[in-house]
Amino acid sequence: MAGIEEIEGQREGAEHFIEENVKDPLLGFSESSEESFDPSLLWRMYVGHFLSRWGARMWEFSVGLYMIHIWPSSLLFTAVYGVVEAASTVSFGPVVGKWVEDLPYKQVLQLWLLIRSLSFLVAGGTVTALLVYFGPMSKTFLAFMILVVITNISGAISMLSTLAGTILIEREWVVVISNGQRPEVLTRMNSIIRRIDLICKLFAPVLTGFIISFVSLVASAVILALWNVLSVWLEYWLWMSVYNGIPALKVNKPGRKVDCFSCLWPETPLGESVENAEGGRGMDMSKLKKEIMECLSKLLCFDAWIVYFKQDVVLPGVALALLYFTVLSFGTLMTATLEWKGIPAYVIGIARGVSAIIGIVSTVMYPIIHSHISTLRTGLWSIWIQWCFLVACLASVWMHNSISSAWMLMAGVAASRFGLWMFDLAVVQLMQDQVAESDRCLVGGVQSSLQSLLDLLTYVMGIVVSDPQFNLFLQWPLKLHSLL
Repeated sequence: MAGIEEIEGQREGAEHFIEENVKDPLLGFSESSEESFDPSLLWRMYVGHFLSRWGARMWEFSVGLYMIHIWPSSLLFTAVYGVVEAASTVSFGPVVGKWVEDLPYKQVLQLWLLIRSLSFLVAGGTVTALLVYFGPMSKTFLAFMILVVITNISGAISMLSTLAGTILIEREWVVVISNGQRPEVLTRMNSIIRRIDLICKLFAPVLTGFIISFVSLVASAVILALWNVLSVWLEYWLWMSVYNGIPALKVNKPGRKVDCFSCLWPETPLGESVENAEGGRGMDMSKLKKEIMECLSKLLCFDAWIVYFKQDVVLPGVALALLYFTVLSFGTLMTATLEWKGIPAYVIGIARGVSAIIGIVSTVMYPIIHSHISTLRTGLWSIWIQWCFLVACLASVWMHNSISSAWMLMAGVAASRFGLWMFDLAVVQLMQDQVAESDRCLVGGVQSSLQSLLDLLTYVMGIVVSDPQFNLFLQWPLKLHSLL
């Protein structure tokens, strides 16, 4: 009995020690972990994430309005931009994930910030030139189209660089920093990261909408370009202070099994293989064809897709990607359509902000719900909540009053964000928990690519039916999405 009492006393002492040394229930760091790095570095990471997401959310909201004003009475340019952006992510998402896997964190950080700031600067400059000097009936139509192409390309590059930053922070740094901490620490960090993104989604469109409505479109494009040039310096300082202050981020990453670029620098040059084949000294023609196919396979990262579909969490990932096949997102097509229906830009921005507030509430509720049920069940409940709110969007299709239909549509989309963002958090955490460290960034890149593929199909529909007066453009995606 004495031995049992002694063991119970030691257990109670250990529990008291843990309770006394946990510094912050949000961060979950003890004194021993505090010795390795300053917990305030996490808040620098959150501020850096806020600055980076703010610029991206400004562009995401504004680009649809830019395109509908550049070519009025048609969604063609808006849809074309969406196709270019989504197609670039579909094609190069796995490649971006592979780069994040292979390159050191510091180099990924530098390339991400440099490419993103330059691409947004070019995009803002070309949009300004289009709005001020050109138009669809301009005599210099060739110059007009060149600027449109540059805008599309620079916008796509900015989104790819943003994807690199998202994979780096949300798929790697968060997991590395929370490694060795209590399980709920990762849940809380994921919620904070998503909450920051939704705060930017709330305020950036509202501010941009007021600038567009009460100043001008040109002013919003200039502010967008200046923001990304001026904020990048503060961002770099914040990210580097986090990198230098947390030793775990400097540890070499484990080797990866997939090589997407080895064919670009083969051990035996392809030309030499051709000469050997012609001279009969090396491989025959069938082997040459096989080598070419292997190179193309590696160049397109087919192996990355194979790794993705072998994961245990592939079905939740595909389910999340299917939600991107819709116009119910306050994206460029829905924003441009609402603008065409006569809804002012600042009202659209406010509605988008309301949807972000609901999303923020969902990020607060997610850790609470997650603490009572599993990650999987949290995702299942959240997707059913989203579906219930989308019924209002389906009802708006049959309303004859255009303005009332638009308001019901916005209300249904905004309310559905509560379930959507909880489902997104649940899928992300499932991937963080169940995907091997050696494949984490790769799987994240393929997941983004798959989501963009479904998003691409939506923009293809916008190109096919580019006239916003046809309700079929909204009706059939709404019906299909609600039924799913």
